[in-house]
Amino acid sequence: MQDQAPKDWLEAELQDTLDEDVEIELEDAVLSQEIARIYRDTHPDQMPRADYFRELLRLQSELIKLQDWVAHHKEKVVVIFEGRDSAGKGGAIKRITQRLNPRVARVVALPAPSDREKTQWYFQRYVPHLPAGGEIVLFDRSWYNRAGVERVMGFASEEEVQQFFDDVPEFERMLVRSGIRLVKYWFSVTDEEQQMRFLMRIHDPLKQWKLSPMDLQSRIRWEDYTKAKEEMFERTNIPEAPWYIVPGNDKKRARLNCMAHLLTMIPYGPVPHEDVTLPDRVFNPDYEREVLPHDLYVPQRY
Repeated sequence: MQDQAPKDWLEAELQDTLDEDVEIELEDAVLSQEIARIYRDTHPDQMPRADYFRELLRLQSELIKLQDWVAHHKEKVVVIFEGRDSAGKGGAIKRITQRLNPRVARVVALPAPSDREKTQWYFQRYVPHLPAGGEIVLFDRSWYNRAGVERVMGFASEEEVQQFFDDVPEFERMLVRSGIRLVKYWFSVTDEEQQMRFLMRIHDPLKQWKLSPMDLQSRIRWEDYTKAKEEMFERTNIPEAPWYIVPGNDKKRARLNCMAHLLTMIPYGPVPHEDVTLPDRVFNPDYEREVLPHDLYVPQRY
């Protein structure tokens, strides 16, 4: 029994880990059967779940090694995630950070600028979120809002947009010269795929919060967003910080491809670790644990 107990405990821990992955993956559980059927029909070449989880866990274990390398060498990493609404940016970010230390890797998703921020230098609101040594920052949308939604929706004048295009290459070169490793991803989906994902969100109570009036406008202005994206690539794809496009129609493959590519962008390697040993608990024979009032406990409903 003593030999069996640790094994049982490790198996239980592994099962908890897999359950966590499955819980995250149950994104379509409350879809209407008809929407779910249509989605399956339009995505016949789904990656087998076992293969997906195997690769996901392998890549996440490598990301932990990357994180340790960044922390040990005081490196600074910025990863930008851009793309159309529902393209899968958030899902990729969630899987990348799922097992990382939030003190090392953090996500920045800024709201619309305040009236005060609108009067500032455009990049000013993003600068405080840049990493210090030993940090990884993932921007869920970034300063490229000006080239996309702000331009298409008329929140920025054409003069402001052109000023942005003039400024952003030098701004990013400054970041790179300062020692920041800057990686930029664009998640790409087709017109039909975005329409399908919006319909899924409409019919899924767990996802309706993701739909905003701005998202619905993006359907109407699909071609405007396409033109804005093309000019953005043309004017901001610089050698110091090139764009990398992630085909996103297949969510699982897009996540894995993005994670695998990110690992190739940073020359991480093994770092020294101190051996960890669990110290013995100190027992005080005079200590008696106090009985706490029952109403301090969460009700045991399950």
